Amino acid sequence: MNYQGEPDYKHGSAERLGVLLLNLGTPDAPEAPALRRYLAQFLSDPRVIEIPKWKWWPILHGIVLRTRPAKSAEAYRSVWDHHGEGSPLLTIARQQQKGLQTRLSEQMAGPVTVALGMRYGNPSVPSALHELREAGARRIVVLPLYPQYAGATTASTLDAVFDEFMHWRWVPELRTINQYHRDPGYLDALAASIQEHFDEHGKPDKLIMSYHGEPKRYLLNGDPYHCHCYVTSRLVAERLGLSEDDYMVTFQSRFGPEEWLKPYTDETLKALPGQGVKHIAVICPGFSADCLETIEEIGDENREYFEEAGGETYHYIPALNDRGDHLDALARLVRQHTQGWVEHSEFDAVEDQRERERVHENALKIGAKQ
Repeated sequence: MNYQGEPDYKHGSAERLGVLLLNLGTPDAPEAPALRRYLAQFLSDPRVIEIPKWKWWPILHGIVLRTRPAKSAEAYRSVWDHHGEGSPLLTIARQQQKGLQTRLSEQMAGPVTVALGMRYGNPSVPSALHELREAGARRIVVLPLYPQYAGATTASTLDAVFDEFMHWRWVPELRTINQYHRDPGYLDALAASIQEHFDEHGKPDKLIMSYHGEPKRYLLNGDPYHCHCYVTSRLVAERLGLSEDDYMVTFQSRFGPEEWLKPYTDETLKALPGQGVKHIAVICPGFSADCLETIEEIGDENREYFEEAGGETYHYIPALNDRGDHLDALARLVRQHTQGWVEHSEFDAVEDQRERERVHENALKIGAKQ
């Protein structure tokens, strides 16, 4: 193993807290070549596709990557620039990074740097970790923006973090926030966003809480994601005073022929008007930022299913994105996970500086002898 050198590091240099903010990722452009690169990385992940490589790769490279990039590029073009410039997920993630940086800089006693990385695509996980290393972060809180834990999302993202550290000589102290599906701040923000929508548009016949799906096989093999989704939904409903008849949990974005978590969002929306449900609102609590799966799939495609089946009023409630209460909740999560780490204020600043100088001088002496 060849460990990366750290030529910019100076022994005795000041340290800071690093926060690694992570999400799934996005292609670099809404074009077929960029989608092919992105999908190749995404669909080659064994956490995402739990099929033996010998069986899956001929399908991936022989069929999927030959046909899907052009179709996906068309879908991405429909949402590109939806929230500013370029990919909506990346645009919102940058806003989240900025908002979290502002809050933590005000709330933490010592210096903090928040870096943004994507599991697939850019900015990459290694580039974000290098940013934190250059900033002098010797303690890092890793925050994947997946409220509900799943092997295909949270665990895969942590794989990328740990893989990068395999090449570092000096690995920082690390804490990971693996899930926050029942965090009060997150739940309060969700409930507030829904209540605001109800106040403006009226209470629907039914609230649909739609989560990204996964193969049922993953649940049976021990993945807690399905349970986390139902816990989040129940706790949000309790905050809103909703009965079990007032809301439904569904799962979207299935891929491939095998059975996924049910009920399926698209099939549910096609069936509801025939059951007398004419007015619905849909929210996606598992998405921390709006993206293709919320804007295009839920906002447009599933709207058409509902209306073609006889539905009359359809609303998509946006993801929490960079709402203030959402960013406040994330900042609290980070602070909670730094408890026990020595705060900068607990040091004697003068003696701390003297100690750094002594360490630096000692390193120079050792270097001079070699």
